[in-house]
Amino acid sequence: MLKIGVLGAGHLGKIHLKILKGLPQFELVGFFDPDHEKAEFTRDEFGIEKFDTIESLIDAVDAVDIVTPTLSHFKCAEMALRASKHVFIEKPVTNTVEEAKKLILLSEEANVKAQIGHVERFNPAFLASKDYIDNPMFIETHRLAEFNPRGTDVPVILDLMIHDIDIVLSLVNSNIKRISASGVAVISDTPDIANARIEFDNGCVANLTSSRISLKNMRKSRFSQRDSYVSVDFLKKKAEVVRIKEVVGEPDPLSITIDPGGGKKLKEIYFIRPESPATNAIEEELKAFERSIVLDIPTAVSLGDGAKALDVAHQIIEKVDRSPSFFQG
Repeated sequence: MLKIGVLGAGHLGKIHLKILKGLPQFELVGFFDPDHEKAEFTRDEFGIEKFDTIESLIDAVDAVDIVTPTLSHFKCAEMALRASKHVFIEKPVTNTVEEAKKLILLSEEANVKAQIGHVERFNPAFLASKDYIDNPMFIETHRLAEFNPRGTDVPVILDLMIHDIDIVLSLVNSNIKRISASGVAVISDTPDIANARIEFDNGCVANLTSSRISLKNMRKSRFSQRDSYVSVDFLKKKAEVVRIKEVVGEPDPLSITIDPGGGKKLKEIYFIRPESPATNAIEEELKAFERSIVLDIPTAVSLGDGAKALDVAHQIIEKVDRSPSFFQG
């Protein structure tokens, strides 16, 4: 059984603690949080050991789950990697791309596993639809959230959009040719609404929109490709595939058909609604982390993946900051 400890007992840290405590793959040794009052409350709430220092927790475990504020990710991960411990790091991987690159080198030197918490890779709707997504050429994403003060210390690109950036990069096997973006700071001092257009060398275009001051929550992505369209609702955990095929013989009178004209064969539209597994995405990503360690296989979301998503996010932030449309309220 893998001994694991958690760094950070905030909102997300407590979710990780609760899940890890119930997973038979792990022995949850304890946690560390610098906020003494919060740490005391968490210890009593979960009935697990509270460590007084990061070093003492790292020494007691095989793997470290880092669920601290982004600014401290690098320091925590560096300490764990130098002690040859496996690490799970919540997104975004670090504050800067340079820090992420240093962690890649450290993980290679230590010969340990490192996984990044891009949780939407494990969303059941995405998993159910992934096999239907093949060489998408136009991608549109909307990740909208009602206002929550938590997370407003960073731009919405790092808070929300980075989820969709990672998903897009995981699906498009091509280099980025051009990025354009715009955004608005409405409540906080950084962009609260942002839109980015990512153009790839293979012709694919991804249009990403994120907002943290919306009246309703939405997490939808749409993938358009040759002869099909895939819609993924990450919030409702539902997916739909719309496919087009040539009609063979007489068309079904109840089917939806299209006449493309020009003497071409009729096209039939049909729908597939992949069944999403009833799984918890955070639980699944932590189980995948354990499997990568035990089976000595690559992690599902590598440090390199995290660094790429962070690099693109920072390019978008730079474009927003330089955009004539950027308004800082």
